Amino acid sequence: MELHPNDERVLAALAPRAGELIERAIAWVNVNSGSRHTDGLLGVLDALELAFSPLPAKIERVGTATSTSVASDGSVTTDHYAPALKISCRPDAPVQLVLTGHYDTVFDASSPFQTLSVRDDGALNGPGIADMKGGISVMLGALEAFEAHPLKDNVGWTALLSPDEEIGSPGSAPLLAELGAKGHIGLTYEPSLPDGTLAGERKGSGNYHLIVNGKAAHAGRAFHEGANAIAAAAIIATRLHALNGQREGVTVNVSKIDGGSPLNVVADNAVVRFNVRVPDAQSASWVIDAIAEITSEPPFAGISLHLHGGMTRAPKPMDASQTALFNAVKSAGDLLGQSIRWQPSGGVCEGNNLHAAGLPNVDTLGVIGGDIHSDQEYAWPDSFLERARLSALILSKIASGEIDAKRLKKLRLETL
Repeated sequence: MELHPNDERVLAALAPRAGELIERAIAWVNVNSGSRHTDGLLGVLDALELAFSPLPAKIERVGTATSTSVASDGSVTTDHYAPALKISCRPDAPVQLVLTGHYDTVFDASSPFQTLSVRDDGALNGPGIADMKGGISVMLGALEAFEAHPLKDNVGWTALLSPDEEIGSPGSAPLLAELGAKGHIGLTYEPSLPDGTLAGERKGSGNYHLIVNGKAAHAGRAFHEGANAIAAAAIIATRLHALNGQREGVTVNVSKIDGGSPLNVVADNAVVRFNVRVPDAQSASWVIDAIAEITSEPPFAGISLHLHGGMTRAPKPMDASQTALFNAVKSAGDLLGQSIRWQPSGGVCEGNNLHAAGLPNVDTLGVIGGDIHSDQEYAWPDSFLERARLSALILSKIASGEIDAKRLKKLRLETL
């Protein structure tokens, strides 16, 4: 693989836009868009729609699915989510790319971390600057530059910006699955690791909420007439925790038990909340079966159990398609003087969803930064242009056929 005049043309289109890449991300960061903050999400959505409008693409707001959530008292409610933004260009081209990102953050409307500042060392510190409003700006910059490529008509692309990635993509998961099935290669704009390393293999993840119903009674006069939901929840939590260490790479984290009652009342409700992480599909099946066995039988009389949730993101192993794609990205990085490395990650993202749908993908093509999900979140300004150049070159090499998107898709389908 080598740089050609067409590649240079695309890269040249990016060179004068480094400041713009940063400035628009800062503007988005300064509007709160916590996953549950509907007004803030819609405000950022308006800004994104405007920013992507110069592209020769169809832009539409797409409704997201509903899901259910379990409150602390065990009641079940239906949740609704903001729309996703879908931007599509040349849907009939022979090669189809899927680019994804999310415009929600983990910082809700009441968070004290609301605006961007610049650290003494020059790093940008702000809510979502790395995860991932900076990444969306990188994505847009790459697409803007790619549209100058003479062979652009060989490639169609769809970008999906979702409102709910930070809470597991419950509303956008069907959209990701649909796009993943249709595309050849996926590019997702989560931040890289602080040293620029990309995430390679990823574990799968599941979130569960077990409703435990018992029977209230006076703790002194009629203790034995009651059935203590908190005690049952504690027993079940211990059994779930005991799954750790039984299968390599599988973890079960019991994160919270809601419920309870005054000291003189036998508790009649509780909710056990837990997360699982698995390295592969076989481990996922094992832990699903183990959870079903533990939660199918109440630990003592008078207790009923109702399990909600499940595996939200499948594992993303470094299979043949992933390995070939990462090697291609490394070759592109070499042409730009960027050293591309990757390593396993226990974290999950939209890349898991896309891979499960049959799409080989790289999911950490966003800015270089760190301390995400904290008020120390930062991104390095120089990485905006650097990462946009990398994505623009990847797009160019797919258009020229030097990165064979159809072959990579075939390799992925062979492992399904």
